[in-house]
Amino acid sequence: MSAKKRVAIQGIKASFHEEAAFKFFGEDIDTIECNSFKETFQKLKAGEADYVVMAIENSIAGSLLPNYTLLREYNFPVIGEVYLHIQLHLMALPGVKFEDIKTVTSHPIAIRQCNDFLDDFPHLKVVESSDTAACAKKIKEEQLTDTVAIANNLAAKLYGLEILERRIESNKKNYTRFLILTDKQVDIKDSNKASLCFQVNNNVGSLAAVLNIFAENNINMSKIQSMPVLGKRNEYNFYVDVEWKDTKQYDRAIRDSLKHTSNFSILGEYKKNDKV
Repeated sequence: MSAKKRVAIQGIKASFHEEAAFKFFGEDIDTIECNSFKETFQKLKAGEADYVVMAIENSIAGSLLPNYTLLREYNFPVIGEVYLHIQLHLMALPGVKFEDIKTVTSHPIAIRQCNDFLDDFPHLKVVESSDTAACAKKIKEEQLTDTVAIANNLAAKLYGLEILERRIESNKKNYTRFLILTDKQVDIKDSNKASLCFQVNNNVGSLAAVLNIFAENNINMSKIQSMPVLGKRNEYNFYVDVEWKDTKQYDRAIRDSLKHTSNFSILGEYKKNDKV
């Protein structure tokens, strides 16, 4: 019998990162809880995890810029992606009534995503925390009868909390995209999406030249993100996601792009997986 996959996540069990890991790998995994995204990479580097699941962008909050830096620093290949529909619920200890509540606690991004709901109850004190699931866990462990957490179904189930209000997020089409990384050799057949990183010189049209190469080869660019190169004025790393139907066209586009770029790296080639 093969050992369970060890998957490092930022946060604790029942967080959205674990939900994303379950969606990609199935639930028969060992979740390695980490306090930061950097720690997930350190666990992988040290051989204490087999995979990392890391959020990279949210449809409301935007890109998680520090995570792009981690991708480049550690250079672990991206072998997959997963999109998660973010559904946020208000939960409390069983038997707690809404009128008993004095405090709402959650991750700052989750709080921001529920502002319309919270604005209707200005008397509630809002307390920010590092993790949605950790808020649910604290309510359970400390038996807090005047506090509710904003978290997901998984957290309510794991910590035995009752959902008082479902789907309190303002935008019902809120999703987060996660990347799957590993240091292992993974043979991905029929890959049709890649994450790339490169720099271009600061001349007129140098970035356009690269983008034109993708267009001419029928490569769809689904994302472009620029980040300043540390300590260098007017120099940027461009992080680009591309999708293709014809591998030959993709190979040609990569080959031709090398003439117009420097520090070009393929962060990963994988299968597009954007079903929410």
